[in-house]
Amino acid sequence: MLHTGSPFRRIAIRAAAATLLAAGLLVPATAQAAPAGGAGPVLTADAATALAADLDSAGVYQDNAGKIVVNVTDSASADRVRAAGGVARLVTRSAAQLNGATAELDRLARIPGTSWYTDPISNQVVVTADSTVTGSKLAKLKAVTDRLGDTVRVEITAGTLSPTISGGNAIYGGGSRCSLGFNVRSASGVYYFLTAGHCTNLATSWYANSARTQLIGTRVGTSFPGNDYGIVRYDSSISHPGDVYLYNGSYQDITSAGNATVNQTVYRSGSTTGLRSGRVLGTGATVNYPQGTVTGLIRTNVCAEGGDSGGSLFAGTVALGLTSGGSGNCSSGGTTYFQPVTEPLSVYGVSVY
Repeated sequence: MLHTGSPFRRIAIRAAAATLLAAGLLVPATAQAAPAGGAGPVLTADAATALAADLDSAGVYQDNAGKIVVNVTDSASADRVRAAGGVARLVTRSAAQLNGATAELDRLARIPGTSWYTDPISNQVVVTADSTVTGSKLAKLKAVTDRLGDTVRVEITAGTLSPTISGGNAIYGGGSRCSLGFNVRSASGVYYFLTAGHCTNLATSWYANSARTQLIGTRVGTSFPGNDYGIVRYDSSISHPGDVYLYNGSYQDITSAGNATVNQTVYRSGSTTGLRSGRVLGTGATVNYPQGTVTGLIRTNVCAEGGDSGGSLFAGTVALGLTSGGSGNCSSGGTTYFQPVTEPLSVYGVSVY
């Protein structure tokens, strides 16, 4: 979503991230995969998500060969997955058991510096605690996770989990810099851009330069915490093509929006660290920032740094998310959380183009 040839393009299309460094023990999955056999239908990610909801599945992910895997707990459900062209994987823990664990964490462990998501590959809820979770905070977290047993695993991360903003040359509001996510438009032809809500909370007017002399547009919506997205209406003097800058002199056209799949290869573009890639680790993640809790996020192993906040997460021509926050950096590595882009598109009645 950037404009070639425009001085604003390099500013308005750099999208991406707050950062997170994840470190911890990987626990082997407690289930076995059974591949679909023979020629026949191929299950897509969207169809798998719909089927999983009908089956009360314990998760969907993409394996290393690109096939869609659906976790199930009984043979009848496994047969339905195979008939639809997917890989059925029999797991120990049901969706109800995993959802019960996250509900308990939501109720008792909303401690700043923690996060959690359901990992379909290990069939567990993964709980992350950053370097600020010590003493009584760590004891409180441990009291909850100990009761949940091996349904959860706890990872301790370096750094501090937070939405990240820093000075630089991307989009400027108030005293902060963020990155633009995706350019969007309404059905009536009004143009906007999406970025992180923890960015749009900070200022009404957004600019293309640090001197704040070139107005990009004016905020018309923001949501943080709870969610992490905001929308800015373009000033008529600013061009706004539907692509993302790749930091190599080229651009990626964005033509649609979709939902991320676990183990999917993704890219993010941001004004601090440029283009980075990695894989989706989980969806539906809960993150407890110092400013409040955000739910429903995409967790990835893509790195990011301050000033990447609000930037774009995408796969090919498909928009996936807006960079929210995390800990870590692009020198030592990190894990980054993203707000799914489909939610603000629906809330604000806009679309990518």
